[in-house]
Formats: sequence, C-alpha cells, structure tokens
Amino acid sequence: MNLRRPNSNEALGTSNRSRNVAPMSGICTRCLDGCKGMCDIWLSTFRGREVLYPGPFGEMTAGADKDYPIDYSHINIQGYARGAKGLPEGTDIGPDTAVFYSVNTETSYGWDKKVKLRIPIFTGALGSTEIARKNWEHFAVGAAMAGITIVCGENVCGMDPDLVLDAKGKVKKSPEIDRRIETYKKFNEGYGEILVQMNVEDTRLGTAEYVSSTHNLDTIELKWGQGAKCIGGEIKVKTLERALALKKMGYIVLPDPTLPEVQKGFASGSFKEFERHSRMGFVSGDGLLAEVDRLRDLGFSRVTLKTGAYSAVELALAMRFGSEAKIDLLTIDGASGGTGMSPWPMMNEWGIPTFYLQCLAMEYANKLKRRGKRVPDMAMAGGFSSEDGVFKALAMGSPFIKAVCMGRGLMIPGMVGKNIGIWLKEGTLPNTVSKYGKSLEEIFISYEDIRAKYGARMKEIPTGAIGIYTYAQRFRTGLQQIMAGSRNFTVPSITRKDIMALTEEASRISGIPYVMEAYRDEAEAILES
Repeated sequence: MNLRRPNSNEALGTSNRSRNVAPMSGICTRCLDGCKGMCDIWLSTFRGREVLYPGPFGEMTAGADKDYPIDYSHINIQGYARGAKGLPEGTDIGPDTAVFYSVNTETSYGWDKKVKLRIPIFTGALGSTEIARKNWEHFAVGAAMAGITIVCGENVCGMDPDLVLDAKGKVKKSPEIDRRIETYKKFNEGYGEILVQMNVEDTRLGTAEYVSSTHNLDTIELKWGQGAKCIGGEIKVKTLERALALKKMGYIVLPDPTLPEVQKGFASGSFKEFERHSRMGFVSGDGLLAEVDRLRDLGFSRVTLKTGAYSAVELALAMRFGSEAKIDLLTIDGASGGTGMSPWPMMNEWGIPTFYLQCLAMEYANKLKRRGKRVPDMAMAGGFSSEDGVFKALAMGSPFIKAVCMGRGLMIPGMVGKNIGIWLKEGTLPNTVSKYGKSLEEIFISYEDIRAKYGARMKEIPTGAIGIYTYAQRFRTGLQQIMAGSRNFTVPSITRKDIMALTEEASRISGIPYVMEAYRDEAEAILES
C-alpha cells in the first residue's frame, strides 16, 4: 500500500518533475543534474527549514494527507426498518412521529455541572496563529450562534502585542484575550462555552489567574501537547523587533534574533520570518491532580484536558488520572488532523491515527469502568469534517464519547462566509457564488432565519459567522437524517450496535462486528423460527 509520497506535496508547494517516483523516498526515478525543480529536496537545498512548513504560513490551513490502513470509512452505519429509540416517553411510535426532523441532536459534557451543545461538535484550539486572530470574530460569533463550544487556544496572551506584565512577569492586561472572550460571550445563549487553553508558557505567564479574575469563566483547559503535534505550538514572526521581544519574554525563537549574523541575514533578506516555538510539556498523573486542584482553587468550576496522538501509555495516564481528578472533558486528538502550524513531515508521520486512538480509548474506558472508576466525558478530534464521521465516532465511543472536536471543518465556513462579504463589497463576487445571487439575502440560505431571530443585531454579525451558522444547520439536518435512519432520536441513544465494520481488520481493531457477522444470530433465529 502506498501510504504517502514524500518529497512532493501541494501543501509545501513542491512537485516531482518525473512521471515516476521511487515508492519509498518519493524521489524521481530519473533525477537529472541541471533539473530546475521543484521537489522537496530541490527546494530545501536553498530554502532549508522553510520547507518543513505548509505555506503561505498564517494564510491557510493544512491537514495531513497520509492514507492510513484503517479509518472511519471502514465503518458503515446500520439502518433499521423498525422501532425508534429516544422519542419522548409515551409517544405512539409510528411513521407520523418517527420523522427525521424530530431527532434531538443535543449533547452535553461535564462531571457534575453540564455544558449543553445544540449539535455534538465544537471547534478546535484556535490559538495564537494569525489565521485564528484575524478570523476570530467570525469564528466566535458563529460558534455562539450555532450553540457550540469554542476553544481559544494556547499562547494568546503571550502573543498579544499589547500585553502588559506586572512586576513578577505575570499577565496584568491582555486586550487580545479580552476581545476573544467578550466576542463569544456577546452571542452565547446558554449552549456551549469558551474554553481558554493553557500550555507551559501560559502557566508561567499566569493566564489562568488573569482569566479567572477578569472574566469569571467557569472552565479552563489544560493541554498536553498537540500545538504542533508533540513539539509545541509554532507561529511565524515577520519583524526583528517582535522576535527580540518574544525572545526576551522567554519564548524559543529561531533563528536566534540576538545573534549578529542572524540579524544580518534577516536584514539582507536571506530569510523573512522567525519561528516562535512553545516548550514541550512534561506530564505526570500527580502533576495533573495538583494542577487541577490549583485551578479549582482559582475559581474554575470545570477543568478540561486535551491530549494528543501520543503512545498508549500517555493515553492511559490521561484517562486514569483524568478520572481521579474528575476532569469535565477529555479531548483526544489523533493524527492526522491539523490547522497548518505543524511541520509537514510530523503531521503525516507522527502519532497514533484517530481511528486507532479511539479504539484504544474505548478499551481503556471499559477497563476503568470495570474497576468501578467513573470515566470522564470524552471527545474525539483529528480529521473530522462531516456528520457521518461524527456519528461513527459517537457510536464507536458509546457511552463515553459525547462530542467531536473539529478544526478545519468549522474554520472553513467562517473563512468562506467572511470572503463572501469582502467580495460583495469589492464587487468581485466569483461565479461560484454569484450564481446563487448578488446580495447576502440571496446567497445565504439561512439569512432570513438569522435576521428574524436577531433583528437589529444583524449589523453586529459578521458574514463569517453567518457562514458557520448556515453550515451548522446543514450539519444538524444531515445528522438528523442519519440518526433517524438508524432509529436514534437522541444522541445518548446511539450505541456501538448501530455501526458495522466493512473489513475484518477494522473489526479486529475496533471490536465492532464485521458486516457479515453483525446481527447474524438474530437474523438466523427469525429464519429458523
């Protein structure tokens, strides 16, 4: 199986000259002296470390394209012609009551004090990257209107150009984190919440203390890696002054902006950006328990944890000590999702893929349950973008997985909606959009619904938020149809029996019955009765 062709990828802007390539290396089978480009090796010869990252950095999102042996496409959803689970008690079940638009797509998470979601998805960690900063209003308002949680990712305070620190080097004022929280809160209607995420630098800066004292949020999120997969979050810095300021704050900045030769290279134009890196975390069970206690003492009634595609040991650690700490949500982020801030080889080749990681998580959850431990509510992340994939993750993770965290799948509608607004103002609407109309009312199918709900507040709603709301309504309807087809009229009624494995390998890994064995005993009992 050709899982991936290295040495050439559109995300990096590289390509092979030859029609044929060596399967292992991706190098052209006929490599010419004098070739004018431009495979990875060719471009790396003179641009070096720049070729590790998808580009243009900060202006796009990128997700890994490795084709893993098993994924959620190897699972199909069961369909039934009888019954209906989850309809209100006393309902006379039949074709007039079991209609797909009666499906309730709400879910919730939390140890005691639950957070409700209108649909079982929420956004990934939109932290200090430029694409998150410049699109935040669209993302945050759209998520609030859709009734889902948004995660404000790591390093937002540290990267705030207007950050004010106190005498101890702790956050005294951060207008950027203030803007992010207040923007979401402005349209929140009791569904979903904003989670501020903390990594090593955030903890050192006192982000939790500032957020607690200034904004009175109920929830804070701890992060075990996954900023740029396992090596910490990364962004690009375009000025020497900013690079020096971040270096002085304690961030890792590469190349080192304090070195004369680096400053000379930047001035001459040999490179145009610095990289700011976060530090890798070092986790332990006891450390998690102590930190959760500290955060609760600061006033947070809920503490969530996000972990990544680490080894089975780190997953077991997060689940076991997450149970002991009574965390409110454990988000497990598998390979190969991504928002474009990770080195491309790492995005493709590092970590346990989402499907396999969820299978391990289900094994461990059941082991904890058999020991009498309460398993924290969990969410899966890592490459999801559609309602069928979300249904499969919920079914395979029943009863522990409560929602799915989506990154690019929810960022794209925000960016598309934003750009439609820009194109309308500029008079540059492309044919792909103008064929539906030449005004917001004509283009956005949900525009009048939103206007009827928000009235005069429409002027506060950016077009990217309209895009996310519209996408969320489509997602909800599609999920309702799939759920009704499996006769599930509430999210909690979905079980592992509602899916089947299409290959014996997928069945072996997941424990989901192979398609030729699922319900075989029940079917044969009917034939033999």
